[in-house]
Amino acid sequence: MELFGDPAVWLPWTFAALMGVSILIYVILDGFDLGVGLLMPLADDDEKDRLVASIGPFWDANETWLVLAIGLLLVAFPPAHGIILTALYLPVFIMLVGLILRGVSFEFRAKAPIAQKPKWNAAFFVGSLMASMSQGFMLGMYVMGLTWTWAHVGFAMLTAIFLTVGYSFIGAAWLIGKTEGRLQSHAVRWTKGGIWGLILGIGAISLATPFVSIRIFDKWFSLPEALYLAPLPIVSAALVAYIWWELRNLPRSDDRRAWGPFIAAATLFICAFVGMAYSFYPYVVPEKLTIYESASAPESLFIILIGTLWVLPAILGYTILSYYIFRGKASDLKYDIQEQVANEEAT
Repeated sequence: MELFGDPAVWLPWTFAALMGVSILIYVILDGFDLGVGLLMPLADDDEKDRLVASIGPFWDANETWLVLAIGLLLVAFPPAHGIILTALYLPVFIMLVGLILRGVSFEFRAKAPIAQKPKWNAAFFVGSLMASMSQGFMLGMYVMGLTWTWAHVGFAMLTAIFLTVGYSFIGAAWLIGKTEGRLQSHAVRWTKGGIWGLILGIGAISLATPFVSIRIFDKWFSLPEALYLAPLPIVSAALVAYIWWELRNLPRSDDRRAWGPFIAAATLFICAFVGMAYSFYPYVVPEKLTIYESASAPESLFIILIGTLWVLPAILGYTILSYYIFRGKASDLKYDIQEQVANEEAT
């Protein structure tokens, strides 16, 4: 370990980076499939099947990144894990119930009688809404320092709404690239509506963050530190302008640049995440615990790192493989087995 410098410095930083990347990948990937679930009430019955088909092969792989991020927090920063999970116990519980409801309804809508499918579609939407709102609430409480006051809870509720709209935005952008025809046209319209919620959400967090602590305020508005952050709002504004311009020209008959809004939306999420990470570093619990103070012993981290170097490529490979195999447009789903059998007998 001596070859890499002080392990008490580079090991906590490495695990913080791995945890941050895992959270970022989860927010983008599971963000769009949560967003697709949020769009269910806006689609007709045939479109609902296509919505589910667009995320069916991917949602399991997407949620794996959340498991990895929480696992890294637990083993690498146990004191921070205890503080964060204790402060956010209720929204974490709601999120888990929502994710379970999504998984159950995803499977049951494919096996239940056709008359019961609307109930499972509604359950899929409710599960998506619970998971999205709770994640947004947790984000707001984290920005506010994990302290429960009426003002902080109000801000967290606002963040919950904005993140939910942001998820529906990136979900609609995913559908533009993954679908075609009338549903693609609807997805363009949904994306146009959702972009405003995303802008308001990023703006609200950006306005609140520098006032959480004097340290963050100085990072944002003192030279030369402010210069490091300056490119992010410029790039973000350019991305929003590009998405809006692209949406005005979609859908195209040749389907060119259909993935443009989704790629730009994902990049916008990355910019917001980088800005937040820059603001709060080196704290893992805002203004209470740094990654170095809460890290496990270097010997433990080194052993865990060896295991992570095996697990991480496996998860990444599984994710990439699923997206590669199921590339292309989403196809129709037929769940009514009795109807299929009757059609086969008729032919």
